[in-house]
Amino acid sequence: MLVSLTVGKVDAGVAVLLTEDKRLIEFPSVLLPPDISSGSIVDVTVSRNLTSESLAASKFAALQDTIYRTFGAHSPSAPVLRCRNATQTSVVLEWDAIDFATSELRSLSLYRNGQKAGNIPRPRDMMSTKISGLAVDTEYTFHLVLRTSAGTFSSEKLTVRTHKMTQLSGITVSPGIMPASLLTSLKETIDRMGARMIEGVRIDTTHFVTTEGRGRDWEKAVEMNVPVVVPDWVKGCEREGRIVGVRGYYLNADPRLRQMGTPTQGQPPPPPPQQQQGSQEQLPVRPRTPIQSPRTEVTPPTPDQPHPPVQMHAPTSAPIQEAEPPSTSSSVPQQSRPEHEADTSTLGGETLAEKRASLEDDDDDENDELSTNGNGDTGKDEDEDYARQRELAEGALSKARGRADEGAAQGAPAQAQGQEEAGDFDEVAL
Repeated sequence: MLVSLTVGKVDAGVAVLLTEDKRLIEFPSVLLPPDISSGSIVDVTVSRNLTSESLAASKFAALQDTIYRTFGAHSPSAPVLRCRNATQTSVVLEWDAIDFATSELRSLSLYRNGQKAGNIPRPRDMMSTKISGLAVDTEYTFHLVLRTSAGTFSSEKLTVRTHKMTQLSGITVSPGIMPASLLTSLKETIDRMGARMIEGVRIDTTHFVTTEGRGRDWEKAVEMNVPVVVPDWVKGCEREGRIVGVRGYYLNADPRLRQMGTPTQGQPPPPPPQQQQGSQEQLPVRPRTPIQSPRTEVTPPTPDQPHPPVQMHAPTSAPIQEAEPPSTSSSVPQQSRPEHEADTSTLGGETLAEKRASLEDDDDDENDELSTNGNGDTGKDEDEDYARQRELAEGALSKARGRADEGAAQGAPAQAQGQEEAGDFDEVAL
């Protein structure tokens, strides 16, 4: 097909061509002859290139096939979940390596009983997980959900039942450092129990058995929070026929806390060591009797005893008898005294005999008061009572002594005057 066009304007890169019906066509100036200018007429021949068209179509189809085979033929595989080990309170799940094909990983989640339990960390590297804190002898359902850029893929549901306390097949032991004979005995015990023994510490290791706290496996067990027990724990499980607590079988635990066997019927289990020690230290408590305070009795003064003795004795002792005046039946007869002498030996109308009787009555009243309050007073009350009684006794004695001295001073001149008036003399017995 031949088309004649008129050149309207030529620029550096584009030329404007005009058709016969005055239409503008922009045409690359590079394709025009070099001597073209405005007003020139050029002829353009247009034809279809079928060969090139078929070649381009074949190349495009080949590219589509390559893209399909690379990104569309292989899709991610769904996880295949299975149970590696189950115990009384935990379950170890594992799955095969997941083929993500050319898709981009979004997440890998674990579901328990239809509810999301959490995401698996590092799904391209991790192919197992441990679920702890489960109930004893309980059934659970688990499944994995894989989310990628190519879609969402879910695994088949897996039903697992935790073991009973008497089921020992779930125990997986990793041995540590111990004597060879003890290791052999441990293997035989584990075989009889139906448990497993594996080398090294893995995710399904339930207990690490050793006699020494050292080594690389011991450090890994401590890092993974695996119970580190002594071989006696395995022996205890076999003896009891059930899972026993590990508290008394830790590496540094007190051996007295370990259960050595089931107590016989009718015999109570022994108390803990602390209770035994406390029962041995308890002594019988005897009833306490109140301590009786000593009684204080004050002997009143007599004419021949200027300073009264103060005696302290228990309530059960006999009362102190008052000192008797000297007997009148001496070898020297007592001189006769006139009648008015008795009046001169008194002060304020009170004789010495009457004063002595009044003091005895006061002492008896004080002794009765002390004997009444003696059993219930404390040590402080006893000291105060004793001081008060002593002050009263000393005051009474000082008054009596003063009165006696005044009476004697007044009676001596009167007595001498009476003797001179009467002219009496003392008679002396020969």
